[in-house]
Amino acid sequence: MKKIIPLLTVLFFGTSSSVAQVSEAWVSDQGDGTYINPVINADYSDPDVVGVDGDYYMTASSFCQAPGLPILHSKDLVNWTIVNNALDHLVPEDFYSIPRHGKGVWAPSIRFHNGEYYIFWGDPDFGVFMIKTKDPKSAWSEPLLIWPGKGIIDTTPLWDEDGKAYLVNAWAASRSGMNSVITLTEMKPDGTGLIGKPAIVYDGNVEGNHTVEGPKIYKRDGWYYILAPAGGVATGWQIALRSRNPFGPYECKTVMSQGKTDINGPHQGALVDMPDGKSYFLHFQDKGFMGRVIHLNPVNWIDGWPIMGNNGEPVPADRKPLSVSEPMTPHDSDDFNSHVLGSQWTWVANYQPLFGFPSSDGYIRIYGHTVSEGFVNFWEVPNVLTQRFPSDRFTATAKMKITARNAGQQSGLIVFGWDYARLSAEFDGKNFELKLITCTDAENGSTEVSHTITDITPKEYPAGLYPNYECNVWMRVNVEPSGNCRFYYSLDGKKYKDINIPFKARQGKWVGARIGFFSIQPSGTPDRGWIDVDSFDITK
Repeated sequence: MKKIIPLLTVLFFGTSSSVAQVSEAWVSDQGDGTYINPVINADYSDPDVVGVDGDYYMTASSFCQAPGLPILHSKDLVNWTIVNNALDHLVPEDFYSIPRHGKGVWAPSIRFHNGEYYIFWGDPDFGVFMIKTKDPKSAWSEPLLIWPGKGIIDTTPLWDEDGKAYLVNAWAASRSGMNSVITLTEMKPDGTGLIGKPAIVYDGNVEGNHTVEGPKIYKRDGWYYILAPAGGVATGWQIALRSRNPFGPYECKTVMSQGKTDINGPHQGALVDMPDGKSYFLHFQDKGFMGRVIHLNPVNWIDGWPIMGNNGEPVPADRKPLSVSEPMTPHDSDDFNSHVLGSQWTWVANYQPLFGFPSSDGYIRIYGHTVSEGFVNFWEVPNVLTQRFPSDRFTATAKMKITARNAGQQSGLIVFGWDYARLSAEFDGKNFELKLITCTDAENGSTEVSHTITDITPKEYPAGLYPNYECNVWMRVNVEPSGNCRFYYSLDGKKYKDINIPFKARQGKWVGARIGFFSIQPSGTPDRGWIDVDSFDITK
């Protein structure tokens, strides 16, 4: 059972629990006034943070996952809980009705202005969107396209003291044919559009800071600062630009790099000023199959420059910025006892009712998706329900009831990425065949490889024209820091059998490996089967 503590703010929207969880897989807060990095050992790529009256809210890239734009809350920058997803569905809705891996929400920014919270993000295929709300834990507005175009990414607004507003952005080479260029445009003060045309404020190609992206703009003591990573996600460094004028010219200084540490590519994040005047920088580190995990570093202002970490190198641990909260972590385990699906869960395309439903009766149901006649692998399946890996070492155990009505229906547990493995119970018309099915380089159209483990005898129930065939099964996967995964199954929840077929988790397109559930059936099947997941438990 997970440790739980009362939540500082009631979680009433988009979460299945009114208490905060302390994960068994990873806790940053050491309970003695210190923390260790990463503060969130999970894939929250391109984080941005805003602080308002002692409450800190984080959002991050969600790409094609729906709902998107996770909202996390903290009182001290160390202990975070997920309280919402700001984006119920991606637009255009039809475009994102099928998986668009690697597309969608790139590098959002979250800001507070005139009593409202704003999130801006660039979709590299459609342009810049904005949403807003008065309460980050409740509903956000519908996405507004404020700047249509291709290749516009990594957008951040700034409202100046004189009433003017600006939007800074980077450019995706994959769509625009250029990168390392930062541009700035005057924005309408209400955030609904732009005024004038963009101007270059920095070109990293000139100074050797290649792959400059992810700019965040701030104003401090009369200086305009743009913080941006350079050098690439896995091997880069963090730079700061400063100028007395929002359009420059800007000076440049490297303010954090890997140095002698093992924290590679300290990359893209958020500058946060605390009530006591101290500053901190939350950023990500690329950890391969884990995705991009979140680090917290102190900031020292030296000669007007924000030097991060320990003299420009990231720290492995430090004193907590504030001692106002007990250890807590984003939710991972779930008993599915609510009619509202927990905020840690997302689909790989816009949700449709045919995917399935949560239930207060203690389960989440996923109905079988009818795959195409030429089905190759899961890169095309939209109703895959997953969450982030909660750490680089954990064991996940799921209790489930699988129901089939026709031969060929398959349901089970999946570790999903460019390479994936799924533990699948497939009905053959008589029994359920338990299989471990793997795929390498799914994005490139690779076929699956199937390993039959055993047969499970179902129970048969009359149900109209077609009977229901049911089996109860527990599925488990153990994940090691190497990414190696071992799958197990049980028919009674007590004795588990090791499947003993090797698989190594691999990240997906711009995201870490994810874990969750699926249900599919062949084309032409007259009636759909389903999977009811009763519980999902994460242990160390």
